[in-house]
Amino acid sequence: MSNSFNDISVRHDLQTVAFYNLENLFDTSDDKHTFDNDFLPMSVKKWTPKRYQNKLRKLGFAISNIGRHETGKHAAIVGLAEVENASVIEDLIASEHLKDCNYDYVHYDSLDERGIDVALLYDTNAFEVLSSDTFTIELFDDDGSPDYTRDILLVSGLLDGEAIHVIVNHWSSRREGAKETEHKRIASSDKAGEIISMLRNDDPDAKIIVVGDFNDDPSSNSIKRLVEGFNLYNPMETLRSYNRGTTNHKRQWNLFDQILFSTNFFKSTTDQFEFSTANIFDEDYLKLFDGKYKGAPFRTYVGKKYKGGYSDHFPVYAIFKK
Repeated sequence: MSNSFNDISVRHDLQTVAFYNLENLFDTSDDKHTFDNDFLPMSVKKWTPKRYQNKLRKLGFAISNIGRHETGKHAAIVGLAEVENASVIEDLIASEHLKDCNYDYVHYDSLDERGIDVALLYDTNAFEVLSSDTFTIELFDDDGSPDYTRDILLVSGLLDGEAIHVIVNHWSSRREGAKETEHKRIASSDKAGEIISMLRNDDPDAKIIVVGDFNDDPSSNSIKRLVEGFNLYNPMETLRSYNRGTTNHKRQWNLFDQILFSTNFFKSTTDQFEFSTANIFDEDYLKLFDGKYKGAPFRTYVGKKYKGGYSDHFPVYAIFKK
């Protein structure tokens, strides 16, 4: 893994906001409160310290390069999904490719049954956190018992001095079927909408960026109702194609990882950020390079089988210009 970006000059007028589902970034110790038993050294997956360190190094390399081609520097803000706890985030930002990036983080433990949370990394030289909060989505199983999923994280702060709000999501999966689980993602969409409404009650011109693994595509009901109901723009709508996406299931591409934002990012004034471009960060080293799944994300595990890759998702990013 080499860095070929040294000849790209740093663009001080640009900042990158990214999102990355890290595919089960668990530490190797047992947490009595979560179902982390698959990710222990003696488990069927044999999740050893060596494998953990390898994943940290690889994820750190990928994160350090998101947006670098366009801006000459690492991302200012990176939303994360599938982190087990604060200590894995600390290990990640201390890893070899991120240790000089001045990253700090915002994280809350959620009640998610798998013990995975969302979080926000930010470069302390570019972004100053003013406040953060977490919002629970109330879901219930068929028998009426609570179905705990990931909370939605809201972080408000100053990006190069300008007030912005970032909402980080990881909506319920499609494991039991897309239709059967759609109501859960609609509930999450509605909760994200409530957060947007709350921000706009305080400031009608609030600049809002919504990032996440939505487990739905740009054309899905849950995303459409958020975009249309709250006057957002989704640059990802034009990126998905039959041969490109962020996650690949049975050789079909999906674009579950997206970045949406309020349309006031199109208003151009010299001292404020406006939207420039968005893309999937699908560099070749993040892909399988041969076999029948060639081009799909190079994963850490396929089932119980260790592959030693990065993640089963590609990151996404948007670049904003001042």
